Amino acid sequence: MSLPDGPVLLVGAGRMGQALIQGWRRSASLDPSRLIIVSPTEKPEVTAAVEAGARFNPPDAALAEAKTVVFCVKPFKRVEAAEALADKLAPDAVIISVIVGVTAQAISALFGGRRVARVLPTTGVARAEGVTAVFGTDAEALKRTHDLFDPISATVDLPEEAMMDAAGAVSASGVAYVYAFAQALDDAAEAAGLPAEIARTLARATVTSAAGMMEETGAEPETLIEQVASPAGTTRAALAVLRGEQGIEPLLRETVAAAIRRSKELAAS
Repeated sequence: MSLPDGPVLLVGAGRMGQALIQGWRRSASLDPSRLIIVSPTEKPEVTAAVEAGARFNPPDAALAEAKTVVFCVKPFKRVEAAEALADKLAPDAVIISVIVGVTAQAISALFGGRRVARVLPTTGVARAEGVTAVFGTDAEALKRTHDLFDPISATVDLPEEAMMDAAGAVSASGVAYVYAFAQALDDAAEAAGLPAEIARTLARATVTSAAGMMEETGAEPETLIEQVASPAGTTRAALAVLRGEQGIEPLLRETVAAAIRRSKELAAS
């Protein structure tokens, strides 16, 4: 990692903040001694990081040591949090925003015009197996973003900031859609007469097995479907329902659209 000397400041230790801490520790990509955490409450991952050498809510003077700031608060708390920090940071600090729906320009304005990159990671960063959409126009901000997120996720650079809402709706929010599919498959298995524990095991293992096959082979989903679905077989009969007019494809288009609409609402609030 080629971040500037000195600590990285993480502002916010909710679910995503804790996932980032866990991922950096698991990947050994950011030594805890280089981490400052600012948060109203001390959560389990924060405690573990502090025990490993991180600083938690240090005196204000320490905040100016950080050249890279990961801004990871709830969207509706962004103004309050930025106002409490902006005049305490180094003038050349770079802000990496993990806030849904809020533009880089708006974040920069909150921090006195400092350079900004935006990221939308999945919670898989906790296992160093996340996915992160990245946008920025400043080369140094982008470099620092990749230094922090490449070790804990697959990263995708977006050519236009307008794509961030869609990227978040597909990826950052999309993790929950997969969980919802697993739960629905579990429920369908029980409705078909399988005992609850067997239904649960089959549904979960099927989802993880399929995801692993896509990762391992790199094949297109349609190619993998063809390998599973024999002509006129049971899988084809099921797919005719799943991919019908009221099936998963139109449903997911509306699902993603709903997430995008909400992202824009959050930005306006």
